[in-house]
Amino acid sequence: MPKLTSSPLRKIALACCLLPTLAFAQGAYPTKLITIVVPYPAGGSNDTFARQVAKELGDELKQSVIIDNRPGASGNTGTGQVAKAAPDGYTLVAVSSSMTTNAAVQAKLPYDPGKSFAPVAMFAKGPFIVAVNNEFPAKTPAELITAIKAKPNQYNYASSGSGSVNQFGTELLKAQVGKLEITHIPYKGMGPAVTDLVGGQTQLLISSGPSLLPMVRAGKLRAVGITSLKPSPIAPDLTPISTAVPGYEFELWWGLLAPAGTPPDIVNKLNVAVNKALAKPALAANFLKEGAIATPMSPDQFGKVITDDVARWKKLAIQQNITAD
Repeated sequence: MPKLTSSPLRKIALACCLLPTLAFAQGAYPTKLITIVVPYPAGGSNDTFARQVAKELGDELKQSVIIDNRPGASGNTGTGQVAKAAPDGYTLVAVSSSMTTNAAVQAKLPYDPGKSFAPVAMFAKGPFIVAVNNEFPAKTPAELITAIKAKPNQYNYASSGSGSVNQFGTELLKAQVGKLEITHIPYKGMGPAVTDLVGGQTQLLISSGPSLLPMVRAGKLRAVGITSLKPSPIAPDLTPISTAVPGYEFELWWGLLAPAGTPPDIVNKLNVAVNKALAKPALAANFLKEGAIATPMSPDQFGKVITDDVARWKKLAIQQNITAD
């Protein structure tokens, strides 16, 4: 047998020897701890869903999966850090649709939502509740629109801040109705926004089920509708706003991203594991309690949701003059 003295032959031989090793290494993922960064404080929906998925993901992959809360800058700090992390599948980020609304109103972000990440899996989707204070003269979606139109610029709607998802949801309603003149009052968070709605300083708030339903059930607020296109298991007794405003739909989503460049086999392995977790009745039931419906998707499907949302919200921000704080 001839000796491999020439450089090209030696390289070919070496590559052939390494192929089985490389294939084994890729198939062995994961071989160490996986970290899911939550770019918000503990206790919120991003954190809750990420922790529930992390437990199931760890069981499925036979590897420890931990949560690392890195809040700051409306979620941009932690998300930006993961965008710069090694694309090896060991550092991931749990995001929500607020990432796409941020991209619509913030000129400088430490990441590009369409280019800095490899979409892994969607966790869930959830509609918003449309609530008014108890003195407001409306109990149905149709009555809500009629009441606001009857008194232009005499009512206020609350949000958790300028450029927040609450503002986007309400401005989308205004845009689809046309000439729905109600003044935006931004707050520093959801707590004070709900408090002032109960107190009558504002008349309308569109927000998540966990934010509003406890007050509704306690009789301190009135829910007049839900923002899903059709009746939702989140609150099956509520009428969709689309019955009065055809086509109106506004839902949050939550999901998992990896840094751009993460190998497709790793992304697919994570996607399969997450989707298996979402198929478990106990996890789906927990999500429902938090105002969301488990929504398995392929990485490509999730990527299209992100791309479409960024374009949609940028267009609405220009149309309705939505700006960030």
